[in-house]
Amino acid sequence: MRCALAPSDQSCQFLQADHFDSIRFRIALFARICTCGCGAKIRTPLGPTEWAVEETAGGPTLTPSVGNWQQPCQSHYWIHEGEIRWAAKWTPAQIAAGRRREQERRRQYYDALYRERSLLVRFWRWLKGLFGA
Repeated sequence: MRCALAPSDQSCQFLQADHFDSIRFRIALFARICTCGCGAKIRTPLGPTEWAVEETAGGPTLTPSVGNWQQPCQSHYWIHEGEIRWAAKWTPAQIAAGRRREQERRRQYYDALYRERSLLVRFWRWLKGLFGA
């Protein structure tokens, strides 16, 4: 099965990239119909702690793999250069372990971001900006 990016104002062919602005974050979603054919609409958030999409000559590449654990089908696959590459189905224990790893990765990322943007650091940057330094 092949896929391609489709503009969000057209009917969803297979994949669709949508971008939304919020006050604090730029949020992007990679939306598509489940590859197994069950018809479920799958939205994959893109960002530094989520998935990444790269447009290539062969089609989009989405990393890491996609596991539709909330859907009855629980399909698991990679999208690489527009090709669907099926992956092994995960057990409930593997799904739980994967979710824990995701939560830990997010915690580490946002902890580091918070430290970087602590009040003192933000104040120092503001002060330097006042004097053009």
